[in-house]
Amino acid sequence: MNYILMHRKIKVAQIEIDIETSTISKIGDIFAPEHIPVGIGFINGKPNRGILNKWWQGRAIPASRQNFREAMENLGVHSSEELLTKCFGLSLSDQYWVNPNSLDWEDINFFHNSFSEDVGNALFGNALQGDDINLASPDNTSDGWLKKRWKIIEGKRCLIKGGSGIEQQEPLNEEMATVVMKRLDIPHIPYRVIWEGDTPFSVCENFVTSETDLISALSIDNTQKTNTSVSPYQHFLNCCQNLGIPNAQENLNKMLTLDFLIANRDRHYNNFGAIRNAKTLEWIGLAPVFDSGTSFWNDKKSASMLTNKTESRPFRKTHEEQIKLVKDFSWLDLSALIGVEEELSSILATSPHIDEIRRKQICLAFKARVKALSQYASKKTTLLPSSKP
Repeated sequence: MNYILMHRKIKVAQIEIDIETSTISKIGDIFAPEHIPVGIGFINGKPNRGILNKWWQGRAIPASRQNFREAMENLGVHSSEELLTKCFGLSLSDQYWVNPNSLDWEDINFFHNSFSEDVGNALFGNALQGDDINLASPDNTSDGWLKKRWKIIEGKRCLIKGGSGIEQQEPLNEEMATVVMKRLDIPHIPYRVIWEGDTPFSVCENFVTSETDLISALSIDNTQKTNTSVSPYQHFLNCCQNLGIPNAQENLNKMLTLDFLIANRDRHYNNFGAIRNAKTLEWIGLAPVFDSGTSFWNDKKSASMLTNKTESRPFRKTHEEQIKLVKDFSWLDLSALIGVEEELSSILATSPHIDEIRRKQICLAFKARVKALSQYASKKTTLLPSSKP
């Protein structure tokens, strides 16, 4: 079927999507090459179709999502790629979509218009009532493996995300990370926890507007060829500099410092990135820190939280190595974290799934991370406050 790849109201390119496979089978005329998605690249004047397909299908719900198979059956579709086409690829993370040449962005975008809750209900394991299922939802283009859905709450687009395992700790981690970032003045998206029975969910407001795009770090990283002589960290910074993303290193280092403190083990290239004006294509800067749920030793038993090495991503395999990428800690005031353990403990205490032993161990492990960072950072700058929490 023929579509026009759109960027908000701008016609970008003619494409053909195979209905059976939901893949882009052909690229036709290019109308606005500057609006081709970031990191796609060109071959003989045309966008690289293979990479464009990865970008397109990467917008679909991953098959690893909790309740994925049951949700697809409930919705009566064969794949998440089919859902992607049903909603024309519309998202609440950027302004890209595909137009069968009969639709107006103002009439169908999810920033200004309401959307169906059917897909979200199915993804949350709720049975759908009746045969009239509406598939027009930004949930069709949400990534990640945890249970999640979009809802309009008091007029605001909000993302609701669940947890995993016995402890269901990820939603609480988001709120605890918010506390830490607020104290350290790290640009961030605030999260709070809501409860449905004894099940916790994190809630955050959408920080992408109808005039901006969230461009993933993966897309940014793909704008230049990798060089084995350049570290992944420096390669990403080089890409940011070449694109003109302001203050990239400063804000990236703040994110890496946070991840060291909270032992975030899954800061992959799709849960950080940069914000761009969708109209002018001007880069605003790195996105505020979001999606920090896989942290605070949520995958560890209480007895193993104080081990020396902690897994990290995306630039080094352990936080002990990754934090060495940060050379300047003059911005960091660790005295702002004095007493934070009590605040973290009170958040954990709201959960019936986390016992007192685990709660105390998480707080002790966090306190140890603060001490370790203080000792390391004091060697890098004389401006680090001497106070220790």
